[in-house]
Amino acid sequence: MRYLLQNMKRNIAFWVFMYALGIVTAFVVLPQTRNAKIYDHLYTELFVDVTVLFLFLSLLPQKISVWIKRLFYIIAYIVAIVDVYCFIKFGSTLTPTMLLLVGETNAQEAGEFLKSYLSTDIIFSKLGWVLLVMLVHVVWSVIRIKRQEARSKRNVLSKCHDKHKGILLLLASCLLILTFLFSLTDCWKNKEAFHRLMSYQTIGEVEHELTEKTCANLYQPLYRLAFSIRANQLTAKQVQKLITGIDKVQVDSCAFTTPHIILIIGESYNRHHAQLYGYEKPTTPRQLKRAQQGELIAYQDVVAPWNLTSFVFKYLFSLYTVGDQGEWCDYPLFPEVFRQAGYHVTFLTNQFLPQAKEAVYDFSGGFFLNNPTLSNAMFDARNEKLSYYDEGLLKDWDDIRGRTKEEGGRMSSKQGELTIVHLKGQHLDYRTRSPKNRWFFKREDYDRPDLSPAEIQRLAYYDNAILYNDSIVDQVIRRVENEQAVVIYVPDHGEECYGPGVHFCGRMHSTEITGRLAHEEFDIPFWIWCSHAFMVEQPELFDAIVRAKNRRYMTDAIPFLLMHLAGIHTPDYREELDILSPQYNEMRPRILKNTTDYDIIRGER
Repeated sequence: MRYLLQNMKRNIAFWVFMYALGIVTAFVVLPQTRNAKIYDHLYTELFVDVTVLFLFLSLLPQKISVWIKRLFYIIAYIVAIVDVYCFIKFGSTLTPTMLLLVGETNAQEAGEFLKSYLSTDIIFSKLGWVLLVMLVHVVWSVIRIKRQEARSKRNVLSKCHDKHKGILLLLASCLLILTFLFSLTDCWKNKEAFHRLMSYQTIGEVEHELTEKTCANLYQPLYRLAFSIRANQLTAKQVQKLITGIDKVQVDSCAFTTPHIILIIGESYNRHHAQLYGYEKPTTPRQLKRAQQGELIAYQDVVAPWNLTSFVFKYLFSLYTVGDQGEWCDYPLFPEVFRQAGYHVTFLTNQFLPQAKEAVYDFSGGFFLNNPTLSNAMFDARNEKLSYYDEGLLKDWDDIRGRTKEEGGRMSSKQGELTIVHLKGQHLDYRTRSPKNRWFFKREDYDRPDLSPAEIQRLAYYDNAILYNDSIVDQVIRRVENEQAVVIYVPDHGEECYGPGVHFCGRMHSTEITGRLAHEEFDIPFWIWCSHAFMVEQPELFDAIVRAKNRRYMTDAIPFLLMHLAGIHTPDYREELDILSPQYNEMRPRILKNTTDYDIIRGER
């Protein structure tokens, strides 16, 4: 006991400074928003974390503990500085994407970054508080060393076994243990949640965990670093599987039946807010007009397999479908098939470009699209920046097509074009999804006495976002009207926005899937537009598109529809999953979130 108490006394400074560092870092990364608040269990959980380390060091021989302590100081301060610096410069603490970007940065790029972002004023920012703790710690350590040297010269030895000092240390130890037990009880649920989060074996499981209300609070920089490392480890496994599969893609032949295929992927689109599907507000006048002219075919019974973008994207891009053996990353990605077949593939995204403050959801959805090896295998061209509004993607597309023409037609003498356009669509928050001068719907346009004024305003913002989206997809169509082209529109999933008698907008990730939830968040608009030239050249295929509009469908099977349109023959094609094929299996179970049969609960809302 005397040995332990002596070591505890030597390590008190460790406890004090690490606790202070934890408190400071928690406060300086608090967002400057009205509702921002400190983690509820900050003081107790930090007490537990620091005390565990403190006791661990106290149990070790001094010669060993002193080096471990120094190593931990170096790691703790460096990680805290990097975390706070990222928050100041990029508006976000450490994330998996930041770690990924660092891993892809070479020495020259790192030097240029430091030149651009390091300046003396950073010391006087919030980072200064972390540096102050570190400075006080260094000064205290120097003073302590000098005092120890002075004692040695006077041959004065510390006698920890002194009666009064021993009693005080014993009482302090008892108080420490009681406080530790209380604090551990207070923060135990978060400890369990963190262990659960770090135990998952796929990035999809991790993301789904983060949608739960009981998900772990990564309240310290070291936890955020550990999670970022784990997330990158999980994605690296799936990326490696996908890379291994690149050379396995086999295409026997391609008829280029549709010379130009455009796949538009929307975001958070509730079908029941679309005029095209009977909504009372004129949210899709351009699509409705094209449907009335017979060139746009609106499919009537289409659902998404998930209400999470990243899950849907993996299913959309992979030839994996719900119920198949293995994981989505065990199967080829359809853009690879198209490139192998001879199509020039362009990818335009307004969401999945790596950026420092990227949320884990975007990281999970876009990591395989942004891996350099996979990106080169899938795409001939892609945009390099995000736009505030989706119309920015149109300019990017014009620029890419302009460069293509300058190089003499389709790049690399490709015989067909596949263009994938990923919009930001109606993603929260709705108010920022359309320019203010394009707002059409106002609060007074809605007769909803069941909703508050704020809810009605949010509803108007959502409908304005749909109306703006209508103009964007129409501009896409206008760009290919004179070609043999087909445009397919599909959003990733639906979105609740104050359905009848419901005071809720957004998505309910952690709840059981009910009939109402399926109706609002999984029902989606899906349509195919065909140019006049396509109708003339491919009348049988156009007729198949029209005949299929009332078939039951789930969007995980879209790659097989695309291969049919292109005329691609490959061993990976499965006719029973192709909605245009006579062999299409319309009775395939449509399982939502791998748990619930949509067609069983669809009438339960």
